[in-house]
Amino acid sequence: MMLPPHAQPGAVDVRTDTRPAVTVLSGFWPAATFATARALLAVDPSLLLVRHDLAGVRDGVVHRIVRTGSGVLEDERVSLVHGCAACTLREDVLPTLVRLARQHPCHDLVLILPEAVEPQTLAAACEYCLVDGAPVTEAVRFDSYVTVVDAARLLGGLSSTDELARHGLHAADDDHRTVADVISRQIEYADTIVLWGQSTEGSFDTTRLSILLHRMAPWAAHFTLGEPVIDGTALAARLRHTGRHRPDTPAVLARGIEGHTVGVHEPIPDCGVVSAVFRARRPFHPGRLHKALEGITDGVLRSRGHLWLASQPDTVVAWESAGAGLSMGSLGSWLAALPDAGWDEESDMRRLAAAMEWDPYYGDRHSHLVFIGLDLDAVGLHRLLSACLLSDGELATGEEVWRHWSDPFAGCFTTQAQP
Repeated sequence: MMLPPHAQPGAVDVRTDTRPAVTVLSGFWPAATFATARALLAVDPSLLLVRHDLAGVRDGVVHRIVRTGSGVLEDERVSLVHGCAACTLREDVLPTLVRLARQHPCHDLVLILPEAVEPQTLAAACEYCLVDGAPVTEAVRFDSYVTVVDAARLLGGLSSTDELARHGLHAADDDHRTVADVISRQIEYADTIVLWGQSTEGSFDTTRLSILLHRMAPWAAHFTLGEPVIDGTALAARLRHTGRHRPDTPAVLARGIEGHTVGVHEPIPDCGVVSAVFRARRPFHPGRLHKALEGITDGVLRSRGHLWLASQPDTVVAWESAGAGLSMGSLGSWLAALPDAGWDEESDMRRLAAAMEWDPYYGDRHSHLVFIGLDLDAVGLHRLLSACLLSDGELATGEEVWRHWSDPFAGCFTTQAQP
């Protein structure tokens, strides 16, 4: 039985919480995001909308606008000590939310994130940033993270190889994220996704996009708004005061090691959309995996998860691809590689997930990946990945032998030393 939001473990009872609620809107296409915000403002005249224009952020200046449905309350240019998106969140966005909550305690807020800002960056800032010596969440309650997607431009964005800098949207000079990276992460972090408008290819393609979004973020609530005239009251009921945000939910690449689902296994195409989950207990051979990377990511719109390499058996390797780009990094150490004292520094969910699937030989080491795309060959992909795993003979040689194999990934994943 599905519990209502206020009855779920760890949830805040939105019926009795008196803090102003913040609905966070993100999206790579401002027209669709602003249209959603305008519909919410039209329904509730007391709602405060906050947005920041980062066009001048690299010069240390951001443009802040606060308004209601009836007019602009603030229109200011703010100088920053450091010019970057993260500094803007820390130095102005969060302080502005706290200040408005104090000045207008009975008014909820809608925060529109700039198009190249990932919502997880805001959530992370809320965890460690203090405003006037107190956590931001003492003043406001982050009710929901909503990502708005433009149906006419989604596929082009997810398959783009452009870096943000090509569009003048990079947050700093060393920001090498791609358009596909940002769009994917905006979708995956959201607890609510709005598919705005219709595909230019017709109703079948709009349905296909809806299925694609469900596969990319199966944990989110999904809504399609394809009509030219939007019922603002119905939209507000779907997006506001839902209590969907769960601040304790791990980042998407860490979901698997925390015991959460990484994706859904739907290998049979649904309107052409395929989602294939791959899990394995034995490790990947570094050489074979490296040679197979291009084939593994061919035709994949998005993949994510974690794996373990035989040559680096202490490290949880993060994996994500978007468009034609692939990134691999470190998620820290496997619990099996930590001394007992190191376990205390990990979350309860991480330790529980490890204990539930602990193997006498592998410990908590395993690989858990999902691949999402159009008309993917799920069987062929599984065979290719399986061929990269250690054979029985290689497995029998043992960990001390694996560590000395030739490794194209050597030095790529830095894991903090444990005491």
